[in-house]
Amino acid sequence: MFDKLLEVEQLYEELERRMADPSLLNDMDEYRRVHKQYSDLTVIVGVFRQYKATVRQLEETEQMLKGPLDEDMRDLAQMELDDLKNARTDLEQHLKLLLLPKDPNDDKDVIFEIRAAAGGDEAALFAGDLLRMYMRYADRQGWTYEFLSTNETGNNGYKEAIVEIHGQGAYSKLKFESGVHRVQRVPVTESSGRLHTSTATVICMPEAEDIEIEIKDSDLKREHTLSQGAGGQNVQKNETAVRLIHLPTGMVVTCQDQRSQLQNYEKALRVLKARLYDIELQKQQDALGVSRKTIVGTGDRSEKIRTYNFPQDRMTDHRIGMTVHNLPSILDGDIQPMIDALIGADQAEKLKYQTE
Repeated sequence: MFDKLLEVEQLYEELERRMADPSLLNDMDEYRRVHKQYSDLTVIVGVFRQYKATVRQLEETEQMLKGPLDEDMRDLAQMELDDLKNARTDLEQHLKLLLLPKDPNDDKDVIFEIRAAAGGDEAALFAGDLLRMYMRYADRQGWTYEFLSTNETGNNGYKEAIVEIHGQGAYSKLKFESGVHRVQRVPVTESSGRLHTSTATVICMPEAEDIEIEIKDSDLKREHTLSQGAGGQNVQKNETAVRLIHLPTGMVVTCQDQRSQLQNYEKALRVLKARLYDIELQKQQDALGVSRKTIVGTGDRSEKIRTYNFPQDRMTDHRIGMTVHNLPSILDGDIQPMIDALIGADQAEKLKYQTE
């Protein structure tokens, strides 16, 4: 591990020298590449240098304890030695995590799809609850978002909502949300007070770049229809809704939320590219046989990952066996503790795999 860290530090210092060279500004693409690589290494090099300083202090303190010291000084030196050993252990663990292979998609924006599943109107209401939960979480993170397509049922319910979320590290924090979410509660329409169970599905996909997914015009069938639902008279009178059919896969994407065909077409194309990119990612992960077979998730979109139980005021993630309470706060976007736990579980599993 330390040989690898020394190589990283040497690369960092070389990048630092290049950043100081004024001629680098003559090639802005190269400048951006070097700057990004330099920024990516800044944290790990900083922790490694802190680790080396801690080791030096520890060696000096051990040497001090071998010499003549009065009782008070020896006690102080021993306390410092114990603290330095604990710090060294913590820094070693931190460095192991930083050296884990980084998901190249972690810094990407995401396409987020939420759909009502089993449970009729109650499932649509739950899908709406989940949508607002993630939007409020995005607000807490300082991210921005835009709706690509929605199919509302009224009363704050959604049959389907597709949202694009823009923000640093959006995919790294939301990628474990994919799966089946289950709610257990008494619907407002249930006069007998009987508990219902409904479900909604969530899919989080990294947004694909043009260089990653190329779609030939010959592979697309494009249809235009009248937009449905709210949108004003202009939307209703013109065929602004766009329906894209990807002929090789049969995948269909419809977008009707915008006032022009061009806007709907561009948004539908972004969704299609994200779905195709996600399929390619899953194929790659299947070939590796590792990434998706972790404690956090198998990649199976039919997997029930979480239950929101209203009578017990709890949310339970079944992958890591973690339960948190206070559903009103959770549905208001306070989901960072669960996200941190999922990221931690994934890192622990990867560390375990590396040592096997």
